[in-house]
Formats: sequence, structure tokens, C-alpha cells
Amino acid sequence: MSENVNNNMPSNPGVVYRNDIRNVAIIAHVDHGKTTLIDAMLKQSKIFRENQVVGELIMDSNDLERERGITILAKNTAIMYRGVKINIIDTPGHADFGGEVERVINMADGCLLLIDSVEGTMPQTRFVLQQALEKGLKPIVIINKIDRQNAQISEVLGQTQDLFLELATDDKQLDFPVLYASGRDGYADTTINGQNKDLIPLFEAILNNVPPPAIEKGPFQMLVSNLDYDTHKGKLAVGRIWRGKVAPHDKLVVIDATGNNTQYEVSEVLTFLGLKRIEVEEATAGDIVTLAGIEQVNIGDTLASPVNPIALPRIKVTEPTVEMTFGVNTSPFAGREGKYCTTRQLRARLYHELETNLSLRVQDGDTSDVFRISGRGELHLSVLIEKMRREGYEMAVSKPIAIIKEINGQKMEPYETLIIDTREKHIGVISEILSKRRAKITNMRNDLNGNVRLEYHIPTRGLIGFRSDFMTMTRGEGIINTRFVGYEPLGGEITSTRNGVLVASESGIAVTYGLNNAQGRGLTFIDPGTFVYEGMIVGLSSRMQDIAVNVCKEKKMTNIRSSTSDIAVKLTPPIKMTLEQAIDFINADELVEITPKSIRLRKKLLTETQRLRARV
Repeated sequence: MSENVNNNMPSNPGVVYRNDIRNVAIIAHVDHGKTTLIDAMLKQSKIFRENQVVGELIMDSNDLERERGITILAKNTAIMYRGVKINIIDTPGHADFGGEVERVINMADGCLLLIDSVEGTMPQTRFVLQQALEKGLKPIVIINKIDRQNAQISEVLGQTQDLFLELATDDKQLDFPVLYASGRDGYADTTINGQNKDLIPLFEAILNNVPPPAIEKGPFQMLVSNLDYDTHKGKLAVGRIWRGKVAPHDKLVVIDATGNNTQYEVSEVLTFLGLKRIEVEEATAGDIVTLAGIEQVNIGDTLASPVNPIALPRIKVTEPTVEMTFGVNTSPFAGREGKYCTTRQLRARLYHELETNLSLRVQDGDTSDVFRISGRGELHLSVLIEKMRREGYEMAVSKPIAIIKEINGQKMEPYETLIIDTREKHIGVISEILSKRRAKITNMRNDLNGNVRLEYHIPTRGLIGFRSDFMTMTRGEGIINTRFVGYEPLGGEITSTRNGVLVASESGIAVTYGLNNAQGRGLTFIDPGTFVYEGMIVGLSSRMQDIAVNVCKEKKMTNIRSSTSDIAVKLTPPIKMTLEQAIDFINADELVEITPKSIRLRKKLLTETQRLRARV
């Protein structure tokens, strides 16, 4: 126990507190500055050497996070300040990864709620704050990016107070400290016009306001909140110790979801400091640790002493709202580019993902080579697909659909709050599109500078495929945010507004002459020299019905010369889709073929004969 700090100790008689540790989660809406603030906290805590090059966005360690500019996985780090170890839990800010927040927030005693000084409270701000208040975490509000030119600090603070009034479960939660910060410039202060130029006020606020961990008496008990893997140490279990202590070579019992007990011996005990794991001789209640030597363990399992093995409540996460099918790649190009192409390999990988991705659900499909995958949103599922293709998997995925439930004999569907920030000149076209998707406007705000915020109540079905349409209609001048609000009675049908597609009628190599003919019927997706197969989608038709085109057709050779024969055919550049755009684009009778090197669109039934028979 440390005697260096003795601030704001809880006054519960008979309860012992460990004052040398603070466990705090950083929560916010996407792009409100969590990871940048953690960068500054790590650097100013002197964790790194003076000459060490650490870069930016230190906690976004994997390639996908750096490419997309968002946090996908929750992570742990720690700093030292005035003899107190501050364990920091970095959480994702995107709604589709809310399961990561629900999974790790139980390790914290307090939270830093970051709110952008311009955007204010957003859908995910509400979600993460609600989770924190329900768990009894002590909040510290940080209004971030106060250096932005159009900051609305007083208005944002008012929004935050209103949100606390709505969500608080206890009167004490309404009394929260507020800091004003710039994570990018690395400073925070207790007043808007403060002159402080470092994060000392933030560190002091954590020590003074986040309660130290309570130490329960009794044998060892820990809830596994995360899993990791090391090539030398094997599977690693990460979690907070709630009771007792643990050391290398201790015997522990794993209590799984069914209540079965399995005994293992701990080989190593590690704690976090900066970006490293430090091996320790012993860890006690309040520590967030990594344990090696536990071979068979899952997130939500309890690690306990064999003396009195009692399970802690398992982690609960919100149910998925969207599902799609993952199937073995059955196109003529199957197996050419991927390393893992069989049903057995695909099944093993998907079920392995369930160990760490608590929001995911995997079920066997109607046939042996198809699986039904459910998640929190299109981005949640597309990130899984991208991870798998980078690992060498081939697959074919269907269009996402909303999960329909039957509650008390009535069919119910998920609904979401949709918030759009865009320019006021786009209001008309957005309103027209969303009305066809059964969205109802609930609020509209204009900042009198041409910027507008629109809020809608919309079924999840109406959101599927909307993002790509939105980016097109606003020419990139807009941001979409959503939040799941619950299930409501199933509404009417939402009809597709997409045109038909250009479907390759023959297999071969696409040539300029064939593509030029195809561009007379619509927009193309491929370049000359691309290998195609019958049933592959090569473009978007200018009509509502599909059109079969032969993009492999070459110009016939003749002995008649033309004065224009040497003039090269100029093609319109093809449309190149990202993975998310491809998934949004397809209809129910189409698939996205995904390999480590390619993303192709195709019909489920490849031949024209099969498609004609299916219509009968």
C-alpha cells in the first residue's frame, strides 16, 4: 500500500482501499480524441526514454486501426504519477464496437468522458456514458479540442449536463469535475481560459476523483476481460483481480460458462506499464494483470483459488442487430489467390473469433458450406472480413440484413437514431432518400453558417446500403453517426432504389473494345486486362434490370482500312469499390467474392439459364 496519496478516499467503514492504484477507462464518441490524449499522457508521464521515437496514435497498434483512423480493440496501458499507478483502458468510440466497451469497462473504477468542443454529445457519447454510470464508475468530463476555431464550449457543457440528468442513476453522479483540454497539444486545465500547458491538472483530477480499488477479503478471484497470445507464453488471460493475490506457480481454477472447473498452474504474472508488460513476483487485488499458463480460458470466465472457487457475474453485451452469410468461395477463380479456402478452415476461423469478439454470433447456415454471422453493424462485420482476407482466407459474403425478432407474438425489428452533419444545400436530397427508407426526422439544428445537423429515427433495414448513397449525394460533405435504440414493430417494405447491373456473359479477359460497348449500357467496375467469369458483375446498368454484356469481345479484323482506325478508344475510368461499398452495393441475389488480393461482385447463380429458372 502507498501512503503518497490520500485524496478523496471513500468513507465506507470496514472496507480496505488500495491507494497506490487508480483504474480508469477513457470513453468517447469516435474521433473525439481518446487515442491522441493517451499519447500525451504516456509521453508526459516519462514512461519513454528521452531519445525514444514513439510516433503518434501509439495505442492504435494494428494496421486496420491505423488505416481507418479508429480504435477497434480495447487495450490496456499504465503510467506512474506521484507514486500512484494509473491503469488506463482505451476503448473504441464507434457504435459497431460497443461490445468492446461493455467487455472491459468492468475493470475500471472511474472514467474520462471526452467530448469534442465542436460536435458536442453524440450517439456513442450517450451509449458509453450510460454503460459507465450503470457500472457505478466515477466520471471526469473532458471537453477536448478547445483549440478548434469554431469551438462551442459553453453549449457543449450544457449538452453534457443535460445528458447526465437524463442518464444518472444516482444524485452523486451529477456532481462531476470538468476539464478543458487539447489532446493534440498536450494540455488540460480546470478553466476555459487557463494558462496551463501540460496534463498535470488531468493527473491530479484522476488521483482526487477516481476512487481507489476496494480490497475484498478472501481467496483469489479474477474476471477474464480480454485474451491475448504470445508465441512463447501461449494464451494470455487479462483481467482485474477482485480478491486475493496471485504469483507464478500458483494453482488456479477456471470456471467456465457452464460452471465446470478446470485447474491450471500460473507460469507468469505480468502487469502493464507504458506499452510493455512487466513480469512481477506477485499481484494483488486492484491490479490489472496478464496471466500466462492458463491454456483453456474464454472472456467472461472466472479465475479463482481452488480453496473456494466462486464465479463472478459473466460479462453481458448487447445483442447483434445485423446478420449476413459467409460461405466458401464457389466462383471459377476459387483457390487461386487464397491460402485458406475450405469449409473446415472457414468454420474453424469463425468459431475462433468468438473467443475474443463477444458481440459476434456464428451459426451454421442452410447448407454445410455457409455460415450465418451476426454482429452490431456493417462496420463490425466488414472489419472481421478484412482481418480474415489479410490472413489469407477466401470467402463469399451476402448483403447484410436486419435481425427480425418475434416478441410476444409480434414481429419486431431494430431501430436506430441517425445523426447527419452536412451542408444545408443537401437537406432536400437526403430527406427524399430517407423518406423512402422509412426514416422520421426528430430534430434539426442549423448553425447559421451553412452547416446543419439532422436527427432521424430509422429502422436498421433502412440504414443498410445508405452510407454509400450518402457519400455520393453529399459529395463527401457529410458525416453519419448512429445509435441502436431498441426493437419496435416491423414496418412496411423498403424497396431498393438501385439500378440493375452489367453481368459478364462469358469468361475470359476484359478488353477495351468489349468494355467500350459495355459503357454504352452503364458504368463499369473493371479495367482492360481483368480476368472475368460468367456471372461476375462488371458494372452498373443504366436501367433497372440486369443486362448481360460480353466484355471479352474483341473487334473483328477486316482488310478495310479506316481513316480513324488508329485513334485509340478512350474509356471512362472504372468505379473502384472498397469492401464496405461493395457490401452496401449488392442486392439479395448477389455476393461479394473476397480473396487476399481481390474484391469481386458476382451473382449467386452464375449462368443466365440458372437465373431465368429461379425467376419462374
